[in-house]
Amino acid sequence: MPNANDSDIIDIEPDALRAAEFMQTERLLNTMVGQTVTAARVEETRIAIEVADGSVFYFYGFMGEDEHGDQTAPKA
Repeated sequence: MPNANDSDIIDIEPDALRAAEFMQTERLLNTMVGQTVTAARVEETRIAIEVADGSVFYFYGFMGEDEHGDQTAPKA
């Protein structure tokens, strides 16, 4: 039996997800201003950036260009 929330999953717009992730990434990058990056790792589903204080920030790959070649979102 389908869950009442199943239709919500179908109604999600990829562009809306991309825009939300872009805004969150922008806020995250702003918190990194002035910090020293000590390591960067490309993992299977994300990029991990470590800074001098030991904090690790994660960026996910679905932010890149869409199937139509739109490059308005930064690649992470």
